[in-house]
Amino acid sequence: MNDIKIRKSAVYLAIGLLLPLIIAAFMLLSVKSPKTVETASAKTLEEKFALLSNGRTNLCAGSQYINSMNNNNMLQGACCSAMNFHRYVEQVEGLKKYSHISKIPSDPYDIPVSMAREFLDYQKNIILTEEQQAVYDEAMKLSHEGGPCCCKCWRWYAFEGLGKYLITEYNFNAEQVAEVWDLEDGCGGSGHADHEGESMRETFEPQA
Repeated sequence: MNDIKIRKSAVYLAIGLLLPLIIAAFMLLSVKSPKTVETASAKTLEEKFALLSNGRTNLCAGSQYINSMNNNNMLQGACCSAMNFHRYVEQVEGLKKYSHISKIPSDPYDIPVSMAREFLDYQKNIILTEEQQAVYDEAMKLSHEGGPCCCKCWRWYAFEGLGKYLITEYNFNAEQVAEVWDLEDGCGGSGHADHEGESMRETFEPQA
């Protein structure tokens, strides 16, 4: 009888000693190191960049182009210059600052048509007060493109609408609006200088 009790005690003791070690080992295996997480994130961005850099649905076209598209489509790719991976990462990472605002796209090169259409409605229907208009005008001066985009294509009017929305609904100041516009720049290239000379070119409307 005593032998049985001794054996049971030994088993319980062994379990008591091994259980914390097993739990600790499981936790170590389950938790990814920051380096692993960063590597996975970078790989995901590389894969998305590879897809979007070949996108052809983001055109330097007028707002009528948006009206001609299916609401479920995506506006993908750059409209002026080829996408630059380093700049793309900067933009996507920068936009995380505004991730709490659902109306701000998380990726400037992958925008739902439905969202662009919504922004165009804001552009037409949101009326700014004199004070709010002053904020908007100052944002125009501060933005890298001198406005919501480098030329008056659909993006110009759509992101004008987003700017109005952010001013009226979130009380954004000029610096914040300009920063969102810069981060949402869908022209491609490594920055404003890559397409500086293109800002005055005409946009086109798709043929019926």
